[in-house]
Amino acid sequence: MARPLVHGGGQAGGPRTQARQLTLEDARALADREQAPSVRSVSPVVTASSATAVYEGASHTISQLVGTYPSYFEATNKPVTSGAYFVNDDVLAARKVMVIGRTVAEELFGAADPVGRQVGVSGVPFTVVGVLKELGSSGMQDADDVAIVPLPAVQQSLTGFGALGSIIVQATGADTTESAQAEVTAVLNQRHDITPTGTADYRILNQATLQETVSSTIGVFTALLGAVAAISLLVGGIGITNIMLVTVTERTREIGIRKAIGAPRSAILGQFLLEATVLSLVGGLSGVAIAFVGTRFTIAGIEPVIVPSSIALALGVSVGIGLFFGSYPANRAAKLRPIQALRHE
Repeated sequence: MARPLVHGGGQAGGPRTQARQLTLEDARALADREQAPSVRSVSPVVTASSATAVYEGASHTISQLVGTYPSYFEATNKPVTSGAYFVNDDVLAARKVMVIGRTVAEELFGAADPVGRQVGVSGVPFTVVGVLKELGSSGMQDADDVAIVPLPAVQQSLTGFGALGSIIVQATGADTTESAQAEVTAVLNQRHDITPTGTADYRILNQATLQETVSSTIGVFTALLGAVAAISLLVGGIGITNIMLVTVTERTREIGIRKAIGAPRSAILGQFLLEATVLSLVGGLSGVAIAFVGTRFTIAGIEPVIVPSSIALALGVSVGIGLFFGSYPANRAAKLRPIQALRHE
């Protein structure tokens, strides 16, 4: 489901009004159906960075401790694999419960089930009620190194009752994202006294817009990688052509002898096409072997994955390159006249 993400902090440029931080009252106003009918849920968020969690001697520094409401899980698409989410009653009672990511679970509990166990977070006891589905690394950040707790609990124990870091707003549907963003903008402008010529003291990030930007960026990189691959194939193909032309020149007398004793043109053609294809296929297999070794390492926080279909495609392209660029030398060898070939020095 598409969602706008509201961050505190203004943008540069333009007349500036007195900056105000995002508050819980702002979140409640955004949840008002009369003011924002396109908004499905609102999740105020505070974040405590680098909180240390301890369990029976095991210690782990959680990179992101999030205090929020239960609607956060659906809005950010974070399902649990064991246990359950905390609920609204936990928020109202400020219960010290938490849902942890896979990295936190492994660092503190190993192979044991964390659900129901009590963890000390910066000296405050929290009970684990659920474990999130594994998401993997995102660039340099481990998306599974996270713990999510009720907002009042983290405010009472760790961050204090200050401003919110952000507010996650979930639209009622993918087709209402733009209208939801407009409604959020209108509500916050009114509450923060933002004039038409003033600069907002908040930022709205629309997930749909971010996805379009990411897709566009991926498309550009794909085109660039395709161009590099095409140039590499062209250079490799020209290399195969040159090698086979040298081979034909060096074996001209051999070709003449074979033709003189009755070898048909197709036999000569097939021989050199096969040699060019084998040469290209060996290069393709070498590339696959190097790629396989590369998948054993994590690169820039990303663990490469082998796709069998890509290996088959790579080898198929190698065979095609050998046939295409080997056809000219093979035809040249097949067209040699026996008498001229036998006279070649």
